[in-house]
Amino acid sequence: MAAYGAVTFLLSKMESLVSREYGLLAGIDLAVEDLRREFQTIQAFLKEADARGEINEQVRVWVAQVRDLAYDIEDALDMFTFHTASRYQLYPEFLQIKKRHSVAVLIEGINAKLASVRQIRERYRQLGPSQAPHLTTVESFTTHFNRVAPLFETEPLGIERSLAELTAWTKFGEPRLKVRFVVGMGGLGKTLLAKQVYESTKREFDCWGWIQVSRSQSKEQALWTMLKRLFESRNLPIPPEFHTINLVQLMEKLALFLRDRKYVLVFDDLWSRDLWESIKCALPTENHSRIMITSRRGDIAHFCSYDQSTAVHSLQPLTSSKSQELFFKKAFPSTGECPSGLLDWARKFLTQCEGWPLGIVTIGKVVSKIDQTADAWRQLHNSLGSEMENGGRLSSITRVLSASYSDLPYYLKYCVLYFSIFPEHYSIQRRRLIRMWISEGLVKEEIGKTPEEVGYNYLEELIQRNLVLVNEIDFDGRPKTCRVHRLLHKIIVSISQEENFCRVFSTGSSEAGVNEKVRRLSIRRSRASLKGTSFPCARSFFVFGLEDLSYSRLQSILSSFSILKVLDLEGAPLDKFPTAILNLILLRYLSLRNTSIRRLPRSIAKLQNLESLDLKQTFVTSVPGKIFRLRKLRHLLIYHYSIRIHVSIDSVQGFRASASIAKLVSLQKLMCVKANRDIKMLVALKNLTNLKKLGIVELREDDGRHLCYSIDEMQSLQTLDVAAARDEVLDMNALRDPPKLLQRLYLKGKLQKVPVWIPSLHDLVRIGLRWSKLEENPLEVLEDLPNLMEIQLVDAYKGKQLVFSSGKFQNLKVLEVEDLEFLEQVVIESGSMWRLQSLVMRRCKAMEQVPEGIDRLSKLKELQLYDMAESLVNQIQGDGTSRPLVDHIPFICAYSLESAGYWRPRVLSQG
Repeated sequence: MAAYGAVTFLLSKMESLVSREYGLLAGIDLAVEDLRREFQTIQAFLKEADARGEINEQVRVWVAQVRDLAYDIEDALDMFTFHTASRYQLYPEFLQIKKRHSVAVLIEGINAKLASVRQIRERYRQLGPSQAPHLTTVESFTTHFNRVAPLFETEPLGIERSLAELTAWTKFGEPRLKVRFVVGMGGLGKTLLAKQVYESTKREFDCWGWIQVSRSQSKEQALWTMLKRLFESRNLPIPPEFHTINLVQLMEKLALFLRDRKYVLVFDDLWSRDLWESIKCALPTENHSRIMITSRRGDIAHFCSYDQSTAVHSLQPLTSSKSQELFFKKAFPSTGECPSGLLDWARKFLTQCEGWPLGIVTIGKVVSKIDQTADAWRQLHNSLGSEMENGGRLSSITRVLSASYSDLPYYLKYCVLYFSIFPEHYSIQRRRLIRMWISEGLVKEEIGKTPEEVGYNYLEELIQRNLVLVNEIDFDGRPKTCRVHRLLHKIIVSISQEENFCRVFSTGSSEAGVNEKVRRLSIRRSRASLKGTSFPCARSFFVFGLEDLSYSRLQSILSSFSILKVLDLEGAPLDKFPTAILNLILLRYLSLRNTSIRRLPRSIAKLQNLESLDLKQTFVTSVPGKIFRLRKLRHLLIYHYSIRIHVSIDSVQGFRASASIAKLVSLQKLMCVKANRDIKMLVALKNLTNLKKLGIVELREDDGRHLCYSIDEMQSLQTLDVAAARDEVLDMNALRDPPKLLQRLYLKGKLQKVPVWIPSLHDLVRIGLRWSKLEENPLEVLEDLPNLMEIQLVDAYKGKQLVFSSGKFQNLKVLEVEDLEFLEQVVIESGSMWRLQSLVMRRCKAMEQVPEGIDRLSKLKELQLYDMAESLVNQIQGDGTSRPLVDHIPFICAYSLESAGYWRPRVLSQG
């Protein structure tokens, strides 16, 4: 329920206000406390209404009014913060008087609004349960199932492999209890799959039962349903005494009944971990018995699969060919063939479904009943969002997908709604998304964890719940980019607009109905001028794909904001910093990534609340010294991939960078900073104990020890990237206590030897050695690192042979070697790097033989050769002498550098 989240969010903000401004609330503290108590009462009513599943229209109106009031009060709190912060910057001597007056005005306005809310609440109280009709658990499930069940196929199209695997698992294997979770998003076919397996195997067991679970079902209800099904399978009545005993005794009776019997059970659509954990205690484990559990909640499945008796089967979307087959079968039931004139539109529908069976079946059935013309199909395709709304022909899709959204706690609902800001099928970087959540205040504080860690846990839970899809995976297995399913995106956008979470302007959007209470604005390829419109309540502003955004138009829009916290202008056509930004003093997140901005103004220091500043892929080459007055800054991102910009720190008006950088105690990322022979700056870095990423360039050999002493204090560091100055040796041997959490290490420059502390980096997953020119073999130092997954060696070794010793590099997945001028042979001994998936070799011209032992790398997925010896390439192409050694590799490609400067690929893999 939207209002519950809004009220809960508001209460946390009020707690923050009271703790922050306690001294200013004297005399009106009772009013503040009364306000808080009133909203706690409202919160309890909302929770009760949500639990009762009420659908009364009066309740909906009341809920909407409460939500809007909570928004209004949140706006008032932020405006209070804005005005007091503004006055502090202009007239610090009057701060206390002005703040006290602002609080008094704030309370007066809120109390006036509370009177109407109390009246609305009383009307709700008078409704009572009998006048606020709601669906019972059984009724709601039955209605839902009857609407959705006919949409599914009765034959297992596209799930044949899963069906065969689970059937064999059910019938064969170890003679003891085994549990298999079948997980996936709603409508993927989990119930159909489990039903097929259950019906085909249940007669091979002594007793069986299909237990339909619901979100509100109690442990006792589930237990009684299971008892009833098991006794029915044996044609036995439940003994009368079972009805007179308590729950514990009932579980004992169940265990006794099953003790000498083989049984198979299916729990369909599980939503609660506690329910399963409690029932599991009553189930004997000795006999050959099987339990299947279908669930959208992958988080529950993975939590419960902590022993060898329990495993998880993740059901995947249909392949493109199976999707097309299913769609044609539903759209053209008589022939199963699509007319050529409709093929393009059929593909567009399938693109929207992304292999999701329920969407394919539902849309297929709808198009089978409309005119078989391109124009009719176009109209349906362009109105999918409206057709999915209540009463539309595709509303069953919304009912299924929105159930997963409704099951979320309020703070995760806000995180899901945040995807409505981005265009459909937009893939967003994990770190960027989490930083935005934090800046909006959507991430709750948790003791012992950083906000970034809590935000990552939120994202992981949404992925496990099958609401967020992983688009790209990082080298360490964590999601790199993510998005939501196209059809789910339409639902999220609809909810977002209904709840005034975000207003989207896209091509063809009207500016009609835009009001000053808009909370988030997202402009996508739109010519909306928003001229003369003020947005004093807006928290976030985003632009996507705007090629004609003028500086004056942007200045006008930015000037209409007061309490903006997130400003994302990534990719906007800007070549200078918009000065209107400097008035957004509550701003926490600012992204100017991929713009043509070249400098930051010194007055950037006015943005005292700024936590994230993203200048990647801009032309900013230095930052003003006053930037170090931004004490809350956590992420400073500055880098340009194509021109290798390195950032220097100005010393402005006596404001020493070395002294000021030490004050950025909240900073977590500092990359591409020039050492500039500034020993004081290198020493001052030791104060940045919260740093997780550090990048230093142009480091002199003599200054290496000062950097090492500072790194000794950075025990939160996860990424270290150090580059030596030209013609200098990189000396990092003075590091005595390397960060225990270090995961990524990049050393760039000549090394006398590999630093002796590297073997102690237990958590290291990626290492890059560039231009090291080592005489000794670096592999001997790296081979026992237990979590190492990726090695990059670029002009790092002058030897003739690289030997990967037997049993070493147990987790290595990616190996890249480049410009090893003298390398002639690579030897892969038995059991070494057996998990390797990618092998890339570039410009190792002396190497004319295929790596010895490459045939042992059974998991190798790709072999890429860039400008390598032609004799080596000839050995592995066609009928080459070494072709049998690489036949198991799915993708093999050799690249040659053309005169125009691009790589010409030559695919050598077969098929």
